[in-house]
Formats: sequence, C-alpha cells, structure tokens
Amino acid sequence: MVTNALTPSDSEKGAAAPGDLIRHLGVILRAFQTRFETAMDGIPAGVRGYQILSTVVYGNPPNQQAIGAHLGIDRTVLTYLIDTLVDAGLVERVPDPVDRRARKIVATSAGTETLTGYEGRVAVAEADLLSGLSPQEAATLATLAERLSTHIHRAHPGVNPCEAMDHL
Repeated sequence: MVTNALTPSDSEKGAAAPGDLIRHLGVILRAFQTRFETAMDGIPAGVRGYQILSTVVYGNPPNQQAIGAHLGIDRTVLTYLIDTLVDAGLVERVPDPVDRRARKIVATSAGTETLTGYEGRVAVAEADLLSGLSPQEAATLATLAERLSTHIHRAHPGVNPCEAMDHL
C-alpha cells in the first residue's frame, strides 16, 4: 500500500517512530529561539545576558562560578558576558560579605527594571509559541520539560545548554 503524503502518519495516529522526538524538539526549539531572540532585542549580551540577569535576580548565586555552573557557561566566556552587563549598568561586582576575596554579582536597580521589562517580552514570546496548546497542556509541557531538564543536568552537569542553541 502506498501512503499518500497527506495521509496521517503513524506518529499522528499516536505511535511515535524512532527519531520523531528529536525532530519535534528541534522544530519547537527553532521556533522558540526565533521568538526569544526577537524578545531579547536590545539587551546587552542577548539571550545569555538575560539568563545571567534572571539568575542573579532570582537565584541570588553566591559567586560567578555558581552562575556559570547553573547556566552551563564556561567561566572565561562568563567573565566577558558579565563585563558587558557591568558596562551597561545592569549588574555590579561587590565583595562577598563572607569572603572578601570573592566577588558576588548583584543586579543594580536598572538591571532589575530591565529584567522586568524583558520578562514581559519573554511571556509574550512563550504564549505565542504555546498558542497551539490549551493552558493545561502548556503547564504540563512546562512541568515535564523542567523535570527532564533537571534530570539531565544532574546526570551531566558539565553540558552547556547554550551550545545547543548556538548550533541551531
């Protein structure tokens, strides 16, 4: 029997073929990357700058090394990215109150305001991306993605997620 290109595939009927997941994830990631890059237009250091600023504001990391470990960014690259955010007045390096030799990265008031503005843009980009799902389906997807991401990160903490984005 010859299958017409318009006939539902096995995956559309519910049976996933090997390789379907990577294809679907690739399509989703490319669509998200396009929307996210548009949402990040104008922020210093782009997507990575946003991620660093968000981590500093919400995660309160003890030092630069913790930021790099959390985001999977090499320490030498991270230094340049943080320098860019410092030069833009979004973050600053302050002495760690516990260890004066160490520097803590903290958001400035301008950095916090900038993050708030960009969070609105990210929310719009995410809503656009997920518009084909019901709110419950979108929440389920977010929960499952977080669970899988956390599991993978724990199993392979040195993997750099930014590289995956860079190669698309």
